[in-house]
Amino acid sequence: MVLEKLILNILFVLAPILIYTAFGDGGKHLRSRIEIGLIMGISSSLCLLFSYQALDLYWDLRYVPLIIATVYGGPIAGLINVLMLFAFRTYLGEHGLLMGLTCITIAYLGAIWFAKRVFSTTGRLRIRAATLISFICSCIMLLVQTFALLIHSPIHIMDFSPFPIILLFEFVQILATWLSATLQELYLERAAMREVIERAEKLKTLGEVASSIAHEVRNPLTAVQGFLQLMKASIIEGTNQKYLQIALDELARAEAVIHEYLNFSKPKLMKYDQISLTHLMENIQLILTPIASPRSIRLVIHVRQNILIFADLKQLQQALVNLIKNAIEASRDQSVVLVELSQLECHAEIRIRDKGKGMTPGEIQRIGTLFYTTKENGTGLGATVALRIIEAMKGNVHFESEVGKGTVCIIKLPLEPVS
Repeated sequence: MVLEKLILNILFVLAPILIYTAFGDGGKHLRSRIEIGLIMGISSSLCLLFSYQALDLYWDLRYVPLIIATVYGGPIAGLINVLMLFAFRTYLGEHGLLMGLTCITIAYLGAIWFAKRVFSTTGRLRIRAATLISFICSCIMLLVQTFALLIHSPIHIMDFSPFPIILLFEFVQILATWLSATLQELYLERAAMREVIERAEKLKTLGEVASSIAHEVRNPLTAVQGFLQLMKASIIEGTNQKYLQIALDELARAEAVIHEYLNFSKPKLMKYDQISLTHLMENIQLILTPIASPRSIRLVIHVRQNILIFADLKQLQQALVNLIKNAIEASRDQSVVLVELSQLECHAEIRIRDKGKGMTPGEIQRIGTLFYTTKENGTGLGATVALRIIEAMKGNVHFESEVGKGTVCIIKLPLEPVS
């Protein structure tokens, strides 16, 4: 009977991952915090329904989905899970109700405290954090429940027969949390890899088209530019000379756009050198401050340490300038664009935060698509070229955004050159 309930609890804990895998292949994994909270809440409620009863308390794995929901879905997903557990636990009866609700609250608050510190870190740290939360919650709940039994039911505490089974449940809870978090990370990695492959295929096709068009347009433009320069040399100062200069300037602008198309098609990484990201960001700050100043936008750079990476300096500077410039243009007047540099295990991470209008999930998915832009006078080439350059350096770019609050652009670059 006990083993049967334990196996059922484990299946209920792992069921959400199977649901994500079955229905998340089409695209948007973990589509919303509400969905995570509801799915994990159902999982917790089923664990509670098939729990083992001993010492007037219910013993099960309900806290595992609660911890996973809070760590991976945030406080909102965790709160939905908690409310569902509160309702279901109240429905089951008053025996040990206060103790059960107290333990659920402790698990939720502990998960929130840890989640804020590990949500944006590596998957390995999130797995460790979730497992540690489960271990701490198990210890606290055992102590609280034992103390409560000593006060209210000292006779029950003398009966040690249920304790081996209770300890087994607590041990399995820690193990199930580790397994669930590991599967969650594997699913997220798989989904991220699928998105990278889809984006790479799309960019490859667009790159071939862009390269072909750019080369075809560039040849006649070069001829036109040459003839206009010959005409300019033979015309005396006057209105016609002025018109010719305007035409030459516009041709130069068209040439710059074509150069961006060719960069989009295949970024040319001339040479890899060891560069200081700290010094590079200081130079970019000098370049972009005049663009931000007229709207009273402050460009702030936070660097925790001097980070050295191997990269093509000019191409990387172009990519970062494009992305930070986009953040400045998207920001509200008199706001702050914050750029944070940090070093992870084998990557350098750059976070660009703005306080703009934000983007919907659909708009985030279209970033990097040729001609797609959220700006009135933009072409979409700047962000697209930046993404291509970073991908050519074996890095990756990820966007997090909330409508009305702003956007975070997360760039990860390898510290060492990748063949």
